[in-house]
Amino acid sequence: MDRIQAMQIFVRVAEAGSFIYAAETLSLPASTVSSTVKSLEKYLQVRLLNRTTRRVSLTTEGAQYLAQCLEILKLIEHTESSLTDSVKRPQGRLRVDMPGGIAHFVIMPNLQDFYRRYPDIYLMIGVNDRQVDLVQEGVDCVIRTGELNDSTLVARPLGRFRWVTCASPAYLKENGIPQTPEDLSHHRAVHYFSGHAKRANEMSFVSGSEKMSIPVSGTVATNETGLYIKMCLEGLGLVQLAERVVSEHLEEGRLVEVLADWQPASVPVTLLYPHQRFLSPAVRAFADWATELIRNDNSST
Repeated sequence: MDRIQAMQIFVRVAEAGSFIYAAETLSLPASTVSSTVKSLEKYLQVRLLNRTTRRVSLTTEGAQYLAQCLEILKLIEHTESSLTDSVKRPQGRLRVDMPGGIAHFVIMPNLQDFYRRYPDIYLMIGVNDRQVDLVQEGVDCVIRTGELNDSTLVARPLGRFRWVTCASPAYLKENGIPQTPEDLSHHRAVHYFSGHAKRANEMSFVSGSEKMSIPVSGTVATNETGLYIKMCLEGLGLVQLAERVVSEHLEEGRLVEVLADWQPASVPVTLLYPHQRFLSPAVRAFADWATELIRNDNSST
């Protein structure tokens, strides 16, 4: 027996004073309404209604049970309504981990737009490029770039980043502009290392169906995107990274794209979160917003 449904039917019978009228308002057969109340009385081991050929009336126990049912059903309705409201207006704490480049140059410049849409979400942004245990570390979701190797999480594609090779005008004035990937043997690079980077000293290129990786010498390496860009601006060597991350530097001439015919392959951007039957409204809101943000970035390039 569905006890909540039984309560709802009993309340309707008590209010209507008739099994037939209650059945009509509930769009149920009168026999179903009557049998449900009988089952409820049997379950509770108490008579709730006095029955006559024309009307039903509450017993003393029935009146007491009616008051409690109304309170319980009102609480259920309030709980469901509040959850519905949370879907329409997501709220609460949301921890998202992401690489520094995305945090500084994609998310942060658009954060005011996020809060205009979702003012009740308390956003905690963790900045790192390492693999985290979402459950153990209390992380709701993570943004990752590149190919994925963790199949235990749900992966939602957000889009792709176009990557570029670039350098400062001062570096190019001193060392010349490379015309082909082979020219890089006479150049140096700022190397970027991370936990999943196998060859930090290589630059990768794609032209049509042709792919190649070229070792490029260098004197400095880092694992932080902001410092990586800073080193490039200071003329320490060539770098490869998402165009979105350095778009302002390129537009204003502080950095110059080179080898445009041999661009690095575009890189997928993915949102990851644990398997769960129901995705929280806050995670869904952030995922939808981030997808729109990155899709718009792609369409503008």
